[in-house]
Amino acid sequence: MALVKDLSIEFLGVKCENPFFLSSSPVCSNYEMIKKAFEAGWAGVYYKTIGIFIPDECSPRFDITRKEGAVWTGFKNMEMISDKPLEKNLEYIKRLKEEFPTKVMAVSIMGSDEEEWRILAKKVTEAGADLIECNFSCPQMTSHAMGSDVGQNPELVEKYTRAVVESTHLPVIAKMTPNIGNMEVPALAAVKGGAKGIAAINTIKSITNIDIENLTAMPVVNAKSSISGYSGAAVKPIALRFITQMKQHEGLTDIPITGMGGIETWNDALEFLLVGASNLQVTTSVMQYGYRIVEDMISGLSHFMEEKGFDKLEDMVGLALPNIVPAEDLDRSFKIIPKIDYDKCVGCGRCYVSCFDAAHQAIDWDKENRKPIINDKCVGCHLCLNVCPVLDCILPGEVKFKEGRQEHEIEMKHKYI
Repeated sequence: MALVKDLSIEFLGVKCENPFFLSSSPVCSNYEMIKKAFEAGWAGVYYKTIGIFIPDECSPRFDITRKEGAVWTGFKNMEMISDKPLEKNLEYIKRLKEEFPTKVMAVSIMGSDEEEWRILAKKVTEAGADLIECNFSCPQMTSHAMGSDVGQNPELVEKYTRAVVESTHLPVIAKMTPNIGNMEVPALAAVKGGAKGIAAINTIKSITNIDIENLTAMPVVNAKSSISGYSGAAVKPIALRFITQMKQHEGLTDIPITGMGGIETWNDALEFLLVGASNLQVTTSVMQYGYRIVEDMISGLSHFMEEKGFDKLEDMVGLALPNIVPAEDLDRSFKIIPKIDYDKCVGCGRCYVSCFDAAHQAIDWDKENRKPIINDKCVGCHLCLNVCPVLDCILPGEVKFKEGRQEHEIEMKHKYI
């Protein structure tokens, strides 16, 4: 029998049966899709961005990156906001909220000027939305008055956030663009404008592949292409970085964050919770595997909580933040020498080649027995551990303190599976 813990959490005063929401995207753009998602176990959706503007979409509009045997390491999406009339979207939102009152209807909106933001905020409020997300971050809009160009302008972020806040009683969330060096700047502007929460990250401007047949980027649209948003597993490290930096900023520490960017498994979800996101959004993995992945996320998170003794999801939020410190605050007094398990070593030589060509030439090669031997040049960088194809064959071993440094207790990572 599947173990199900209480994963409910309150986000901006709204009760969520679990933290898992579909993010504003093609996976939640009409009544039938969202109905099926709710029935599959998703706690809520950020309804695909609606606006006054109706886009004229291109075809094709998607592309992927891959690595060796792995597909979908990343995903490129050239689709803009909802292509449905505003009234049709409002009809769907109203109907869904009436039929699924315990599910959370967050609605993403995008205007091209202050008046449009006000109109959209009022209309989705009247339709029954629980939360409003301001899309300041879509990287593929055809107008510079909308999307990530707005998100890079703190004055516009504050102005449009305030216009929305003044037009609704609902909590307002500002969705940030990662196409900027310092996300705290527009996030602080949004909070100044009245936003109660921050959403991060939207997709990253990208060129996934160059098509050598048509000499343009992918996807090819009549021999042309464009820069547009990149998502999926490849962007998770960037999302975790931005969320961590915002939660560690004194002006944003107490601002709830809904996190997204590469969540595919319960373990990914846990990582976002640990850096301070208390609500989670998913798109790309749903495009690959379907709505049912939420069952695995709920089950995996439940088992983790049971194993670690957590009764409430909120007790895990932000636990990693105190341990992510500035580079100058790291303990640099020691090195951890890797230890090779020769019973597991298959003699492939990858650790030797990588160390000799790309690290510190700290591994000798026993040609007769086809085994690597760590020598005195080892600085403890652990490149060998990361290139070894056999799990747990190379693990952290002896701790050596640098000359003149005082020895003390060192905590290490032991499990790499």
